[in-house]
Amino acid sequence: MTQAVVLGNEAIARGLIEAGVQVMTAYPGTPSSEILPAVLTWKRRLQLNIHVEWSVNEKVALEVALGASWAGKRAAVAMKQVGLNVASDALLSAAYTGIVGGLVLIVCDDPGPHSSQTEQDTRLFALFAKVPVLDPATPREAKAMAHAAFTLSEQFRVPVILRPTVRVSHARQNVTLADVAARARPAHFKKEPARWAATPRHRLLLHEELNRKLETVEAAFESSPFNRQSELTARRSPLGVIACGVPYASARELLDEFGVTIPVLKIGTVYPLPRKLASDFVARCETVLVLEEPDAAVELQLPDRRNVHGRLDGTVPNAGELTPEVLHAILARLLTKAALLAPAAPASPWADFAKSLALPARPPRLCPGCSHRSAFYALRRIFPSALYAGDIGCYTLGTNLRAVDTCLDMGASITIATGLYQAYRLNDEQQPIVASIGDSTFLHSGVTGLANAVHTGARFVLVILDNGTTAMTGFQPTADDTRLADGSRGPRVAIPKLVRACGVRYLRESDPYDQGEFRAALEEAAAFTRDDDGGVAVVIARRPCVLYDRSPLDAQPIAVEVTDECDGCKYCLVAFECPSLLLNPATDKVEIDRATCVDCGQCIDGCYKGFIIEKEFASPVPGSLFRTP
Repeated sequence: MTQAVVLGNEAIARGLIEAGVQVMTAYPGTPSSEILPAVLTWKRRLQLNIHVEWSVNEKVALEVALGASWAGKRAAVAMKQVGLNVASDALLSAAYTGIVGGLVLIVCDDPGPHSSQTEQDTRLFALFAKVPVLDPATPREAKAMAHAAFTLSEQFRVPVILRPTVRVSHARQNVTLADVAARARPAHFKKEPARWAATPRHRLLLHEELNRKLETVEAAFESSPFNRQSELTARRSPLGVIACGVPYASARELLDEFGVTIPVLKIGTVYPLPRKLASDFVARCETVLVLEEPDAAVELQLPDRRNVHGRLDGTVPNAGELTPEVLHAILARLLTKAALLAPAAPASPWADFAKSLALPARPPRLCPGCSHRSAFYALRRIFPSALYAGDIGCYTLGTNLRAVDTCLDMGASITIATGLYQAYRLNDEQQPIVASIGDSTFLHSGVTGLANAVHTGARFVLVILDNGTTAMTGFQPTADDTRLADGSRGPRVAIPKLVRACGVRYLRESDPYDQGEFRAALEEAAAFTRDDDGGVAVVIARRPCVLYDRSPLDAQPIAVEVTDECDGCKYCLVAFECPSLLLNPATDKVEIDRATCVDCGQCIDGCYKGFIIEKEFASPVPGSLFRTP
């Protein structure tokens, strides 16, 4: 055994490895993306026989893992909290059918949210799905829970959810690396149609079986080492705290800072809640504060909430992350009310420190040289009055360029565009509509929406922003690539062929760096949507992500400069919005940030006055269009 300081997601991966996982699937999504690569690292380092794959979406990932589980293998699947929505159909059925080999779902929640469209609580999803869930407070505990989840899953033949939050996934802590022995389990699927292919009548019986399983799981959780209480005395305490996950760790540190000792019950097995343990704790405290995020999963399950305070009564904010400064104010107020703290309790030092920094607001922006910027810039020039349906990915930042009006969930750009078209068609209006979607997102859940749009006669322009990778979450390969997760090669599932298979009759591929050709493709696509025999028109904007593959830039860089004629109109800063374009407040002129500029030359077209030029030119060229490298 050795010690290593690892990321929380790496600790989870190590726990899976030590537990003998043989099938690992995932779809990338922050804060879960590092789990599968870490499993792959341990697989290679220890020469283990493990199947590892980036699946095209979370539903596919879960079902692949479930199939392996039914054949007796220990399997795990990783995703972020909104990915569970995509996998939910499979999960609810899997809870009924049960498993054979242990099946662990690692679903990473994002209280805040920092990089998600919702801050939904996977623990509440577990209540709905009737699936046990473990809630780690630290990377070290997450590793232990990953191992324990397999044992729990196989003991009760149910899927088990491990639910770390972003502060666990992306924290670092020293953990023990235990020895790993190769565990070869034979694959054997035992046919049992009444379970694996259950009809509604059999599903009722399986539901009753699941309920009985949960009763025994709850009884086992009453003595789980992941639940522990401290400072509980014989006499009734004026205040006690029930806490889960990261809020537990923060609350313990704050109580130490306050110099106050009160009973604290840590809950790691959130569902099914060990209600006897929790009820006994509540009964021995005059007031109980429940600290959990991002919602009220434990609080909802408490049988007696008469003296309980938390998110449900507004004592704890009903949205947002429970950061130390938020918890500081809550604990100070309740400790003072319980006469456990002097009224003049110190204010949160973190809040004051943050205010003193006076940092400028810096909203997220597309990277210098990003081809999505060039594509959005062209869209705004060609379709100034269009409705823009956007999607999930780094290209959601097209909002900054006023080229994204809607963003709902993965693949929704196409279906929202279809709905917008049908709404305006009912009024006999020809409203220009443009949908944008990334290559990975299109493969994830855009194909079915496109097939529906074609079949129902919708008319709009769809721009598939193909940068050759899943850029937002760490450059994972897509199915439109021969790379597989482990570096081996597989057949390419070509996006153009999928588009054609959906019935699309207008399809062009174009490099958005070539503004002239790209704009011509957009204009032609728009004309097709208006033709008597027209329909959905698709333009694939194909250009590698500059952070993933900058070889096209290196082959022919285009260095630019701003001429002295720049009048500081700020058009390029607003309309093109490249981070490498900076306004010098002393001169009120735009300058090039040489530290971040990638010499793509795209900003030449971003100045309609011609004051941004290629260095070889001696004078500006008014109205210049970018020339293809």
